[in-house]
Amino acid sequence: MDRNKKFWDKIAKRYAKNPVRNMQAYQATLDHTRKHLTRDDKVLEVGCGTGTTALLLAPDVRHITATDLSTVMIDIAQAKLAPVAGENANTVENVHFKTGTLSDQSLDGETYDAVLAFNFLHLVADRPAALGKINTLLQSDGLLISKTICLGEKNILWHILIRAMQAIGIAPYLDFVRYDEIATQITNAGFKIVETGLYPASSNSRFIVARKI
Repeated sequence: MDRNKKFWDKIAKRYAKNPVRNMQAYQATLDHTRKHLTRDDKVLEVGCGTGTTALLLAPDVRHITATDLSTVMIDIAQAKLAPVAGENANTVENVHFKTGTLSDQSLDGETYDAVLAFNFLHLVADRPAALGKINTLLQSDGLLISKTICLGEKNILWHILIRAMQAIGIAPYLDFVRYDEIATQITNAGFKIVETGLYPASSNSRFIVARKI
């Protein structure tokens, strides 16, 4: 089994129980994302986790396909559809959860108005390839909307700590990427950056909206 898949499968239930650490920053991310979406949009979310973001954005778009490499994460996301769609609740019919990665052939031939990649790009080993694949999945003028933890801008002690955690299996693969590095990679993959921001402002979590050119 893929080491990263095994890690995320293992922590999925604990991850699902943890509340959002900074709800104000999360809400700001959603609000800025909504500014770039329309009710006609067909959207792909990669690394969707337990599906919370996809469900919250569902009313703002035509359809969302939300994917994650963790089978357990997707099982939890699917279970969230039941109470949302249950009696005395609004039915969510425009979200489809599926296990998968960007390299899956099931995505080939599909195109989207927007691809969402929240807390995802720093977890990808071959980021230029991932960005290139995202570009092919977008329609002309489509948007990549991402939020990435730029660990390369943190103190060296963070690097040492995370490497130690990875060595004993309690942290997944992640890259210590800097904002200037990821911005260059996004541009080189055929995008023009149209918005950036930090939410929360004191963090290294960089929100980036980039348009396919």
